[in-house]
Formats: sequence, structure tokens, C-alpha cells
Amino acid sequence: MKLRRAGLIPAVVTAVVAGASLLAACSGSESPATSQQAAGTVFTYDTTAPVMVDGWDPATEYSDGIIAMSEMYETLTRYNPATHAVSPLLATSWSSSDSAKTWTFHLRHGVYFHTGRLMTSRAAKASIERTIRLGGGASYVWGAVKTIGTPGKYTLVFHLSRPAPLALEASADYSAYIYDTKAAGGSGKLTAWLNAGHDAGTGPYTVQSWNKGQEFEVTLTKFGKYWGGWSGRHFTKVAYRVVPQDTTAAQLLRSGQVSFIEQINPSLWSSFKGDQSIRLVSSPSWQNLLAQLNTQRLGLKVRQAIAYAIDYKGILAALRGAGVAASGIVPRGLFGHFSDLPNYSHDKARAAALLKAAGYGPGRKPLDLSLTYTQGDSDEQVVATILKSDLATLNVHVNAQSLAWPTQWAKAKSSSPAGRQDIFFEYWWPDYPDPYSWFSNLLKSESQPYFNLSYYSNPSLDGMIGKVESEVATNSSAASRLYRNMQVTVLRQAPLVDLYTKNYQYAMDSGISGFRVNPAYPNVVFAYDLKP
Repeated sequence: MKLRRAGLIPAVVTAVVAGASLLAACSGSESPATSQQAAGTVFTYDTTAPVMVDGWDPATEYSDGIIAMSEMYETLTRYNPATHAVSPLLATSWSSSDSAKTWTFHLRHGVYFHTGRLMTSRAAKASIERTIRLGGGASYVWGAVKTIGTPGKYTLVFHLSRPAPLALEASADYSAYIYDTKAAGGSGKLTAWLNAGHDAGTGPYTVQSWNKGQEFEVTLTKFGKYWGGWSGRHFTKVAYRVVPQDTTAAQLLRSGQVSFIEQINPSLWSSFKGDQSIRLVSSPSWQNLLAQLNTQRLGLKVRQAIAYAIDYKGILAALRGAGVAASGIVPRGLFGHFSDLPNYSHDKARAAALLKAAGYGPGRKPLDLSLTYTQGDSDEQVVATILKSDLATLNVHVNAQSLAWPTQWAKAKSSSPAGRQDIFFEYWWPDYPDPYSWFSNLLKSESQPYFNLSYYSNPSLDGMIGKVESEVATNSSAASRLYRNMQVTVLRQAPLVDLYTKNYQYAMDSGISGFRVNPAYPNVVFAYDLKP
């Protein structure tokens, strides 16, 4: 399942507690990564929550494990933010025919899995077919695949049931990995073998250790037979260090004990300014915070009133640069984004009028709503507080509840509609560089709720969702128009509200070069590309 990382503990920890946390972090048994940090051979990635929470299987992992999986596993293609197109990775070239229903990929020669087995077309085919068969994670990216042929040792031919942008989908951040299905000696044993802390990828790094529940959770080491080679300067290890307290993380970066901080309180992030030893990176993402509104309980006028009641500028001001204004539900920089959509703005009078038409609002009966957000996420907490305050002036009372993500998600999917929330906060990002997953996962009709946690159903929108993938593959202009119409439909119906688009605020060792944000792979640092 697609989880998002638990956020940061608000920066209210005193200096005494922060100091104690730092001492605790440094006084235990020394990690292999720590002893080599000073030598510049280890890239230490500071995370706020455990990395491997959704299993080690590259076919089904659909969570924060992406930040480590992307070092161990590779895909046929990879999105290049400089060219706004996919580039070769395990495939060196590709072509399509039959109106994008047949795709031929030519694979790179001399690539080895970490198991020592040569990657061939048959091995790649086996991994894709296993991913399709398991049906987990983002396996839908292969949903159009009917058969896969291997006419040559390094040639894959995909025959599709419908036109699809397969070269784009093959770059997905989940479920597009190529791996050795024979790593455990038998396909039935592979998942258990992987979940014991092994990997079977082709990437530059392989698992050295996994310490479940520990601060130094995962350590990767270089794969000597990596096809890209190891000449020049590279990090030879990548360590993932779990540090929930942002004050502690800041001190670890200043002392050189971590190389990179993924997420930190905006105030602490700003405190690094002027420190020549630390580089600050601020970059737009394709990740947005959504408020899914329970369409089974809340009528159209109430949903629209909520959307008009929200002080979007106030949210951005409170986030201090960690967010940017949204336009539609497709983030800027991604195909299908439009800056001139009929978006909602803070309009208290219009919100009051809509509530009045629905029988609520000032001077009328109160409206009581429940809201859930992810426990430990300070940004979501800030937004929930502002939304609650905005609606309170309209006689709408919001009971905001922070829940651990598994609990929040289970509540939203409850078999009893009475047990579900009215407003559900969730971050979303694309599975591949296209808006498709916002619509297919969050807005397409579901008989049993899974990701569509506004419980929205619109046959007309379902029809557009069913056509857009093929249009992307065959007629980009038509696909663009379709994505525009889909967003206008969603804005008018308001089954969800895009609160803001996340702005990455990273902090890292200024001595490291080669870092580039790739919004198609959220919070992933491709360590092999870095120079210590």
C-alpha cells in the first residue's frame, strides 16, 4: 500500500532534550557507517521514520521503502527532469508500433543481478510477469500487457491489449523494478527470502545489513559488478538513520554524522542559512496534501463550502516555504497541469451562502465533522488547526484526530460507513510521470474503498479515466484536454480539496556534489550519482 512518511515532531523540544537525544544517538554501539563517515565513503540519509515498513519485495513494496529500493533496483527506463522525458537505464532503446500496442525494448548487455546471475530478456520477463501475477503495489503500470515475447537474449517485446505509454510506465517508482526471480531457488520462497533482508536487484548498491526497529536501520554497500562501474569518486556505502526528532537531526548534520536530511521543521531549515558547511535545497515536488471529503455524508454544497472556507494563503504562510499554491490536483511541472483552472480561493461569504443553502452555517444548526490526519506530521497538524479555525467561524465544528497511519487508513476503509471520517488528509504523488494515479486510484469508483476515501462515484469521470492512458500513448494533445476536463469535473464536484503542493526543503553536506532533485522519485537520492 502507498503510505507516506510519518512527519516530524513539532519543534517544541527543549535544548536539554535535544542534547540528551544526541548523546543517546552517539553513545551506543558504533555503526559501521559511523566509523567511515569521516572518511567520506558513506552517504548517511537521515529519515524521520522506518524505511522498510511495507516489506522488501520489489513487486509489491508501495511505501517509503522507495528511498532504499531505488538504490538496489533499477527499471527499464528512468525519468529525466532535465529533458522531461524518460532516458535509458536497463533498456538502451525502445520503439512502439501498432498504435502503441506493441513495444520493443533492447536491454543493456553485461548487467548482473546481485545474485550473480546475468540479466537477460527471459529474466526480465519473469520479474515483470511475477509482479503482474502478485497484483500488489503499483502493478497496474503493467495492466495493459497481454503477453511478453523474448525473440532475442536482450530483446523484450510487449503485446498490449490497448494502447499505453509503456516506456513512461516502465520508469515507475514502484513495481517496475527488474529483479532475479530465482534468487531464493524457487518462486514460492522468494517473498520470504526478500523479507528476511535480502535483495535481488541490478542497482549500484546491495543490502549489507538490516536492523529492524533500530536507529541505523539499513546499510547498503556497493555492488562490485555494477554495470556502471566504480571508477572515479563514489560513495561505497549508503546508510539510513532513523531520527524522529528534527532538533537532533540538525545537530547530527552540523557535526557531520549524517549527510542528508530529508525533512525538517521550516524554522530549523532556515537556521542553516549562512552555514558554509551545509547546503540547503528548496525544490518543487509532485507531491500534494489532499483533503478527501466524504461524499456519502457531505452534499455538494457542503463540500464546496468547505473548499471556499479554507484559508489557503494562511496555510502557505504557516508552512514558511514548505508548500506552494495548488492549481487543480496535478502539480506544476507534470504533464496535465494547468495554471488557469477554476480553483477555489478563500471566500468566507460564499462559503456561508452555500452552507445556508444546505441548512447550516451561522445562526443555523451546527454541522459537526470528523477529520483524521497522520500522527506525528507537524505540517498536517498545522493545516488541520487552520482548517478547524476557518470552519468554526461558520458554525462548523471539526473534531480533528491524529492517528497512526495504519489506524487512519483502516478507519477510512471501514466496512461500516458510520465508522469513517468526514475529512481525510493524505499526501499523494504519481507512480510514474503522469497524473493517471490521482484519478485511477483516488477518484475512480470503487465497490469497496481502498484509496478512493472520499467514496466518490461519477460514471462520466470513470469513462474519462478509462480513455486517458491510451490517449497519452497516441495523442498527447487529446490527453492534455482530457486531463483538463477531468480536473474541472473534480473541482466542480469537490470530492477532494488540494490544500497545497509540497515544496522539498532538504539540508545536506555542502561538500557533496552531483545532487539533483527528481520529482518522479519522491525523496530519493540516487547516491551513485553523488561525488563525496
